[in-house]
Amino acid sequence: MSKLVSGSECLNGVLEGGRAAEVPEMTDIVSNAAAACPGYGGALGAPSGSAGRDHGGSGDPRELFAAARILQSRHKSRTVTFSKKAFINVINLCRDICSYCTYKAEPGQSKSVMMSKRQIDLSLQMARRYGCIEALLVTGERPEERYAEARRWLEENGFESTADCLAYASRKALELGLFPHTNAGNLTRSEMAELQETNVSMGVMLETSSGRLASEPGGAHYLAPSKRPAARIAVLEEAGRLRIPMTTGILLGIGETVREAVESLGVIRDIHRRYGHIQEVIIQNFWPKPDTAMRRAPPADRAYFMAVVAACRIMMPDMNIQIPPNLSPDTYGEFLSVGINDWGGVSPLTPDYVNPEFPWPAIRRLKRDTEAAGYRLECRFPVYPEFAHMVPGRLRDMMSSVAQADGDNGDGGAMLVKRELWE
Repeated sequence: MSKLVSGSECLNGVLEGGRAAEVPEMTDIVSNAAAACPGYGGALGAPSGSAGRDHGGSGDPRELFAAARILQSRHKSRTVTFSKKAFINVINLCRDICSYCTYKAEPGQSKSVMMSKRQIDLSLQMARRYGCIEALLVTGERPEERYAEARRWLEENGFESTADCLAYASRKALELGLFPHTNAGNLTRSEMAELQETNVSMGVMLETSSGRLASEPGGAHYLAPSKRPAARIAVLEEAGRLRIPMTTGILLGIGETVREAVESLGVIRDIHRRYGHIQEVIIQNFWPKPDTAMRRAPPADRAYFMAVVAACRIMMPDMNIQIPPNLSPDTYGEFLSVGINDWGGVSPLTPDYVNPEFPWPAIRRLKRDTEAAGYRLECRFPVYPEFAHMVPGRLRDMMSSVAQADGDNGDGGAMLVKRELWE
């Protein structure tokens, strides 16, 4: 059989369907491809001594990117999706301290948020008024374990825990016709089981499988016990046993090596192979924030970022892969050429509280740029169409009431949002 790309046995093996890409060879391919890109900075994500073991990577990034495009075309249609969301910032106090995080607030800071029931209700009503489909419910990691202020907030609002508050917000969202997606860190099995009744999907970022970044003083997760890989992996596995569609992903540029980034993708792939519930992998690029310990760190190298995105498609050919468009405001369209098929949540109403300096692109601009690249933009629910069978029947019925009729989207009747609700 003739080679589909000229310089890589690994890539050709994946493209021909006879093998899976393994971590050592993908580490070399990503390292070589990134280093060969014009303007490669190489500061974060150095090859970590992996370069030089030839696993068939020619060093030409075009081969890696071409292989990713072939697999994206083979396993995904010409449709690229997004979710029209409202980011409901329920409480941003957090027991963890991540070196890069500006989302976390301390009690009394001007940016601190602890929503009352009425504030939650009003935020959801406003989301409905703006035509949002998804209510993204976000909290810090178990703030009541660290702060007396968070415990008082719970008591004043009649909640037993932050998870109890999220259950309330989820019920209220459904009453308004919004579809909840909770991202609240390391929830327990019982907490996830309760939220499963009202959430069409949930999320927790792995960020990295590198224990080094949690164990070394000064590491990005050294003061963040919930970010220790074993803890995050356990949550993803428990969600798999509960059959909850989960979004996860990795964060690039926080001090990991190329090998550690690729290993993190391998961990996600292994979990999905066992449980079949990972609906999406987000590849997110780090940007330094002025009020954090990593304020002087450089942003994630773009060549490295693109190479890891392509590697994700090679390692998980049929996965839904997202990059946040607001974090690459001038270049996000270029990532359509390296294997992504989703833009994630985009809000016409609320800011990205995790990256407040980066506004969402307007949906009309996102549509224009997606179509200019030869793709069709569609709005999805927080749960991807192919995972909707995992959603409780009552929630599926609600989705069906605002979903396109079979065939309307040119994508085999997949459950996507009616165009008149988002265009």
